[in-house]
Amino acid sequence: MGGGKKKQTLSQIEKAQEKKPEKKKETKSAGMGTEKKAPAVVVPDLKSEKIVEEVKRLKVLTPYTVASRFNLRLSVAKDFLEELEKKGAIRMVSRSRNVTIYKSLD
Repeated sequence: MGGGKKKQTLSQIEKAQEKKPEKKKETKSAGMGTEKKAPAVVVPDLKSEKIVEEVKRLKVLTPYTVASRFNLRLSVAKDFLEELEKKGAIRMVSRSRNVTIYKSLD
């Protein structure tokens, strides 16, 4: 039944290599031109009015939106939003097991 594939002779291998066109290997990043930077681990300064005002301008605040906006890690964004809530700049609207949603106080 079945069995394995027969081993090719040297002349058969040479003919197969002649028929194959040579392929050039290209890296994916060569065409892109953009480099990814690692997200920051340091929490943004809560005393900075510029950062707080930019956060207040967002309609819905989730850790993901803040992490994307300020290039932070998700855990750092969660801590940042909790600190803003303690400060009184934002209010928690909803919390589930996966995500917490905040709203800015206008």
